[in-house]
Order: sequence, then structure tokens, then C-alpha cells
Amino acid sequence: MSPVAMSVASESHFGPLLDALRTAPTAPDAKAAADRLAREISKTGLESLTDANILSTIHSFATNKKSGYERESAAIAFHSFATVIGAPCAHLLLSSLPILYELYMDKGDVVRNAATSATKAILKLFPPESTRIVFRALEDILEKGKWRSKVGVLDAMKTFVTSARDPVANELGTTIPKVEAAMHDTKSEVSSAAVKCATALCTTLANPDLSPHIPVLVKCMSNPDSVPACIKALSNTTFVAEVTAPALAVLVPLMIRALNDRSMEVQRRSVVVIDNLVKLVRDPNVAATYLSPLVDGVEKIAKGAAFPEVRAFAEGALGTLQKAGASKDGPPPAHRDIEAETSEILTTLLTLLPDELASPSQATPNGPRIPRHPVLKQSLEFAAGTLADPVHDRNFSDTKVWKRDLASPLELWFPGGSVDSIKFADRVRSHFLAVDEAKHAATQNGSSEEGELLCDTLFSLAYGALLLLSHTRLRLFRGRRYGILGTNGSGKSTLMRQLRDGKVENFPPQDQLRCVMVEHSLQGEDTSHSVLDFVASDKALSHVPRSKIRDQLLEVGFDDARQSEVVGGLSGGWKMKLELAKAMLYNADLLLLDELDRASVQWLEKYLMAQKHITCLIISHDSGFLDTVTTDIIHYETKKLVYYPGNLSSFVAKHPEAKSYYTLAATSVKFAFPPPGSLMGVRSNTRAILKMTNCTFTYPGRKTPSLFDASCALSLSSRVGIVGPNGAGKSTLVKLLTGETVPQVGTVYKHPALRIGYVSQHATHHIERHLEKTPIQYIQWRFQDGHDREILEKATRVLTDEEKALFETEFVGKNGQRRKLEMVMGRQKLKKSFQYEVKWRGLDHRFNTWIPRDELLEKGFTKVVQQFDDLESSREGAGQRDTAAHIVRKHLEDIGLDGDIAQYNEIAGLSGGQKIKLVIAACLWNNPQICVLDEPSNFLDREALGGLAVAIKEWAGAVVIISHNEEFVTSLCPEIWHVDAGRMTHKGKAAIVEDPLAVKSPKGSGANTPAKARTPLASAAATPAGSGTEDKANGSLPAKKKKKLTRNQMKAQEERRRIRKLNWLAFGGPKPEDTDSDA
Repeated sequence: MSPVAMSVASESHFGPLLDALRTAPTAPDAKAAADRLAREISKTGLESLTDANILSTIHSFATNKKSGYERESAAIAFHSFATVIGAPCAHLLLSSLPILYELYMDKGDVVRNAATSATKAILKLFPPESTRIVFRALEDILEKGKWRSKVGVLDAMKTFVTSARDPVANELGTTIPKVEAAMHDTKSEVSSAAVKCATALCTTLANPDLSPHIPVLVKCMSNPDSVPACIKALSNTTFVAEVTAPALAVLVPLMIRALNDRSMEVQRRSVVVIDNLVKLVRDPNVAATYLSPLVDGVEKIAKGAAFPEVRAFAEGALGTLQKAGASKDGPPPAHRDIEAETSEILTTLLTLLPDELASPSQATPNGPRIPRHPVLKQSLEFAAGTLADPVHDRNFSDTKVWKRDLASPLELWFPGGSVDSIKFADRVRSHFLAVDEAKHAATQNGSSEEGELLCDTLFSLAYGALLLLSHTRLRLFRGRRYGILGTNGSGKSTLMRQLRDGKVENFPPQDQLRCVMVEHSLQGEDTSHSVLDFVASDKALSHVPRSKIRDQLLEVGFDDARQSEVVGGLSGGWKMKLELAKAMLYNADLLLLDELDRASVQWLEKYLMAQKHITCLIISHDSGFLDTVTTDIIHYETKKLVYYPGNLSSFVAKHPEAKSYYTLAATSVKFAFPPPGSLMGVRSNTRAILKMTNCTFTYPGRKTPSLFDASCALSLSSRVGIVGPNGAGKSTLVKLLTGETVPQVGTVYKHPALRIGYVSQHATHHIERHLEKTPIQYIQWRFQDGHDREILEKATRVLTDEEKALFETEFVGKNGQRRKLEMVMGRQKLKKSFQYEVKWRGLDHRFNTWIPRDELLEKGFTKVVQQFDDLESSREGAGQRDTAAHIVRKHLEDIGLDGDIAQYNEIAGLSGGQKIKLVIAACLWNNPQICVLDEPSNFLDREALGGLAVAIKEWAGAVVIISHNEEFVTSLCPEIWHVDAGRMTHKGKAAIVEDPLAVKSPKGSGANTPAKARTPLASAAATPAGSGTEDKANGSLPAKKKKKLTRNQMKAQEERRRIRKLNWLAFGGPKPEDTDSDA
């Protein structure tokens, strides 16, 4: 029989059951009584909860301060209602939650435990779509409850994260401020629970870019002092995914705090992040709703910031905000009217409700019908509230949602129980589906392109301060090879990395689309294995037999002998081939090739062109390779990806302005190298300043030498290109020249004051320990002491134990006294060589002595002398340069790096091309006389390579280039050193005259030396040696007769000497010489 048709039982019917519950002596007794009561309610009907005053009676039990038994029985009763009756009564118990949470403050543990169990059982019954209704009830308790109640509410909110992730995310804007207020509660238990709750709630943000920053974002809510660190982290984040309402609900309060921070740096970063975020918000209504509160703060910074650049950034952010629809004065944005939606759904439910459950209204016969019972009306209102989101989101296909939101709450009201209620839910769903289909006519879009569509993704891409791509489409077809073109810093490598990491929104996951990236660096830490073992140890290739791995390695050029070599001993080119072999073993659908050099992938051209089922995205600065391989070009244009069918040459035919991708001469990028420093005693550009004689070098763990019996020399006018196949010994030769390694056989001579700028094949070699610094901070750190800090880290300058033992060598003076060397302190010219000021161990500075260079070398102090020479030559260059931020920024801009990136972006986030520009700028900071570039074309795009070529032609120092780019080498270098199998041969015209420090040049040879490279007479270091008289070189002017001093001049001179001596006694340091100099 239907519960409605039954007469409601009198109070006496439930009286004995309630009395049994009230007087139960133990918890099991109370549980049994509560279960009987719940079963009776289920049989009689939910209306008995109010008609028989059951709820009000149990409320009176729960609030009885005199009886702990009654309070425990009340909590147990609510638990039984939830477990026995189930979902149909959940919404009716929602009003009882404040009373249950009040029991959390009870003095009795049993009461508190019973109340906790009851609340958990009740909250489990609510469907995800009811999260909004439940959270409003919990927020009210959180605001008004006592401390244990607050902790209970916060813990309860966390439980919804698992079961109702998306609905919780939609409520963050309302809920997070309430939770944040609880973080500042005087009770530490509440504040701790609030932090944990906020952290859990924020995990629902559907934004993978923000996920790593959730702990920092929550910390900002509880501790405003951590705002600067959080803003810094956000400004260094690559934003890829669309920024939605839940993300803004969390970020906007943080940004408002940051805008009010006094620090100019925090304000600058804040407006930059805001500018970026707004561009990634696609829904204008969301932008207008959440971003309007930011307008006032950004406007104040745009008008009142102390730094002009901060004002400029703020003006840009303000323009972006206004364009998006945010306004502080405009009308408020149209919010979704949930009440109206709920009312409309309720009207529909009443209309479709069976006649036995609803009847027409006597006052309005044509209006909404009236439910038969007030409790039924409560059930319908709750169902309408939960259905508001599915109807709004047009979710009519998921029958499970409609069953739990509509059929479950009404189950006990239908005569047929769940069967009838499910039929009713399906009828309501069909009604709303028909209405929706009438409102939204379906449209279909066909594709005119042929072939299997691999992916079609709409996305945005940003890195901190830079929006790289805005609402653009990545559309790839199987078997096609796409060349990606764009200037350095436009975001080509960033796009590749985001695709590899699966962070491009809507991009298919790895199990659907196998995407493999080949980068310009070996991925893998353990390089002690042989090549074959290294590949076989890859977990992703565990199913591949070793025979197949061996065959694949043979295909890319690894014969059996080379497969047995240690990975760490491979050259950069062979490491690249190893990475490509691994990528081919992965059987990729999409192959990402990032900045490969042509010699490493000549065999890859035929392989790629033979593959009909592999799609390739290629970034390469080798125009010939791109022209041969590509079937389509993807070009970066105004933050969009634009697609052009055909190869590189057909693209350039359509866009002549892109000719810089083809030729070095057609470039709009201008580099400017600082002038080379001077070299003492070098009066001609053709004198050898760096010389290598009969050198042989073998890497540890290898039997055959990488370089055998090599000899070469460089002068200031040298332009040398080093060419040869991968692994032939090119990079080894350069490392010997620059002092990175030491030959086992042969000698390397270097002018004592020579400075070499070296850009290695792998850019991160120089900056891998400084990824948290900005480019300007890196150069300031490296040169802040007036010399290059990285000079002393060279392997050739680190003292061995045997060389440290040489410090025990005794020098015998003219009077027979024995002394031991402690350190070298100064240097000055002595005829054609130098002499060095030596401090003796255990003796004061006044006993320092000048020792000729040859004598120190004879006694074995070669590295000590070379260390001081390196430091001194570095000081002569870097010591004269100011490391103020604006000067360093100008230097980096001269080398082609964007000033804002140089000043504000951390090195870790720079592209390959930007990193190589930073390394070039750093190596040129101390005005070197020789610049060595190892494979610059691997990272620099065609435009930047052209700018580099022009700068090299105009530079007055020596240049050594290793490159596979023949056009680049032959256009710049008349002299070629060809290295093959460790043997070196010379081609072209050498710009060298022997005898590096000889001055037998014809009269006026100094005129051939550039003015900027003329030689100073002494060291730049302010040591006693620096003020001494140097030997005059041949051809110098005759010494003038010294003028006799007046008595006043002599008095002034004596006073200066006295002050110098007092300063020396007071502050220490080298003893000042007793000279006539005024210095």
C-alpha cells in the first residue's frame, strides 16, 4: 500500500519506540531501538518524521544537557536513519546537522563518537550534484559553531573532494573565503584543520599548471608574508591550460594581496601574471565576474608605481583586463540565477508528478500543482536543487545522475518504490532533453583535408611573463612531417616540452597517442653503462629483445665495437644518435625532433620520408634538412599557429620576409660583441697567442686516443673553422685549447694575459648550477668580484696532491736563508716575460720577493703561475666593467637576448636559443681575445645565426667555430682544421707568425693592431707589482730627465708615504713600495 494512502500513525504508535530509544541503558540497546524506529518510519512513510514529531523529539534528546544517555541515543538514531532508510531521507536530516555538530563539544567521548559517526553516515548519502546545498549548510555551521564543530565541518568538506571533484571546484569561490577565515582562528586545531581542508579543496582545480603550487597558494591564505614567493613561482610557470572559474576563485584573492604589496618587484610580477592569466580566460562571463576586483589595484600601479617599467607592465595588464570585460565602475556581470533555475525545474516536476502525489491548486487551477504532503514538497525542492547543474550543463545522457538525483529522494513516495521512481526520473529527463534539442539545433562540421586526423586541439601557451600562443589550434594528420618555424623565444621548444609532458589541454594521452621527444641532450643519469646496456635498461623498452635493440643501433651507425663503449665517453653527436635510436624503438605515433644538427640525422631524412604512419614535428635550424624532409610548415604568427602546405622553399616563396630562415645574410637581428682586451707584448695581429704542440689525449676508460699528435696555433686575426664527423675529436681539440682538459702528451702554450670565451656544445654545461637565477643575476654572480669565478674551476687549474707537495720546496736566498712559497700576489713585466711577487710562508708582506717566471716554472709551480695568470687576465677584462643591472642588461641585449627576459625570467625556463645567447654574453663579458663557439647553429635560429655571423666579421679578436653548418663556417673562416679519427689536418690560409712574444716586427707594426686591442704596460691588479717600472720594449721613447722637486713637493711626498705606511700597518695587505709615485 502506498504510504500516502495509509493513515498516518498516531503518536502512540511511535511512543514506545521513542521511549525505548530514550531509556536504552547501553549503546547496543540504543542501536537496536533506533533501527526498529527507522524501519517503522520506512514502512509508514517519511511524513511520519514530522507528523509524529519524531525529528523534534530526537532533537530534544540531543539537546538534553542533563542526560548523556539521551544525547548518545539521539546521535545513534540519526546514524540508523542514514543507514536503514538511506538516500530518501538524507535531505530531511540536513536541518539536523547543526545539532549533531553541537554534540562534538560534548564532554562525553561516547557522545562525541556517536555524533561523528552519524554526521559521516548522513553526508555519505548526498549525491555529488547536491554539493552546493550541503556546503551552504556546512559553511553556516563553520561560521557559528564552536571549535570542535568547526574541525568536524572542515574534515567533512574534505571527504567531498573524492566523491564530488568537479562540483567542489565550482564552489571554491564561495567556500574558500570561509575556510580561509578559519585559518586565522585562535584555536590551533581549527587553523590546522582549515589548512588541510583548503589544500584538499584546491586539488580539485582542473589546471595542471597550478597543481604544483597548491601548497604555496594555501600558505599565502594562512600567512600573507609568503605572497612574494608564491608570485615568483607563478611568474616562472608555463601556463598551458585554460584558466577557469575555480582557478580564478583561488588566484584572485592572492593577486589582490600581491597588488597591495609595497615591493616593486612583487608588483611587477603580479601585473605580468595578471596580464597572462586574463589572456588564458576564454569565457568572458568568467573574466568579468572574477577579474573586476583586480582593476582597481592594477590601475593604482599603472598610475603610481615608482619604476616606469612597472607602470608600463601595469598599463598593459589594465588594457587586457578591460578588453576582457572587467571593470570597477561598469554594471555587475550577469550571474547565473540558480534560484530561478531551481524554481523552473520544481514547476516541471510538479507538472509531471503522478496524480496520487499532487493535486491542482484551488486558488490557481492552471498553475503548478500542490504536493500531497509538506515533506514531499521538501523532497521535490531538494531534487530540483540537485538537478539545476545537470540541466544547466545539458547532461541528459547520463541516466545514473538522474537516478541518484531524482529517483532516490522520491523512492519512498511512489507505490512501486524504486521501479516507479526510476520511471518518473526517466520521464523527467526525456522532457528536458526534448526542450534542449528544440533550443539547440545540432550542427556538423566536416573536414576538407584528407588523411587520418591525429589530433585537433584548441589551446593557449604561456611562460610566466610571456604569452606565447593564444587560443590557437594544433591540427596534425598521420604520416605528415611538420616543420615549426619561429624566432628564438617564440615558444617552439616550450610547445614541444608541453606536448611531451602531456600538458597541452585536450591533447590525447600517451595510451591513445604515443608521443616521443628527441632533445639536444642525453636523457638519463647513469652514463657508466655500455651503449647497448643503457638502451636495454630503459623500463619502457623492457619488452624489446636485445637483438632488436642491437639491430636498431646498427641502423643508426653504432657498430658492435661502439655499442660496447661507455655512454659517458660518447661525443655530443653520438649521444644524439643514441637518443634517436631509442625514440625509434618506442614505435612513436608522433615524433618530436627538437634542434638536431644535420650530421647526426642525415640518415634520418630517408627514414622519415619512408614512414607513412609516423607524424613528425621538427624544430631545426638547418634549412637544407627542413627543405628535404617537411611536407608542411607551421609558422608562429601573432601568437597563432598558421599552417602552410609544402616545404620550406615553398613557404619562403609565399613569404619573402621569412628569407632569414634560408640565408645568413638576410637577417634583421643585430649582435654587437664588446672589443677584445689588450695583450701585453703582442704588437701584431698575426703573432701566435695560443699554441698547441704534438698533443695526444685519451678519455678515461678508452683505449684509443680521441686526439693524436695534434699541433695548431691561433692569433688575434684567426678565423678558424673546425670540421669533421661526430666523435672525430673536434670538441676534444677545443677543450685542450681552452684548458678544460690536459693532454697526456704534448704541450699547450697560452699567453699569460690571454682570455678565452668558450661556448660549449651543450649550453647548460655553463649554467646548469644557476637555473634559479635570472640571466642578469648569473652574470653579476660570475663577475661580481672583478674576475671570472668559473675560471678557477677548470680541470687544468686544480692542484693535484703532488703539486700541493711542491709548496714544501725550499728557495735559498742570497744570504743562505731558506724560505717556502705561500702564494703568488702580483705580476709585472720582465723583459720578454714576467716576474711574480711571492709571499713567503711565515713571513710578513714586507719580505715579499720578485721571482722570474722561468724560475717558478723550473721548480714545478706551473699550475700556480697559470692560476694567477688566469685570474690576472680575467681581472684585466672583467675588473674594468661595472656589473650594475642596467649595464648587464644592455650587454645581453647586444647579444640578442630580450631585456625583460634577461631581467625577470629564471634561466630554467629559457629556450635553447636564449640559453646559448646568455652563454655567449657571459663568455664575452670580460672582453676575451679568443671566442670559441662549439656548434652554435644547433640552438640559434637562422635570424640569430645571421646576426652572429655579422658580429663575428666585425669583431677584432680571434674566432674558432665548430659547426656542421657548412654555409656558416665557410662564409666566416678562411682557415679550416679538419679532424677525423683523432688526426688533424690544416686547410686554407693560416693567420699566424711564430714567436708569440717577440717584438721584432717592422717599424709601425703597432699600427696594424686595432686601437681597442693595444697593449697596456702593466697588470690591472692593484698590487705593489703593478706600480713598478717595467722594462721598456724596443722602439720605446728615450727616458726624459727627471725634474727636481721643490721643497713643498718633497714635504707632500713624505706625507703621502707616511699615510701609506700607516694604512699598511693598520689594515695589512701588501707592503707599499717606497716610490716617488703619487699613487
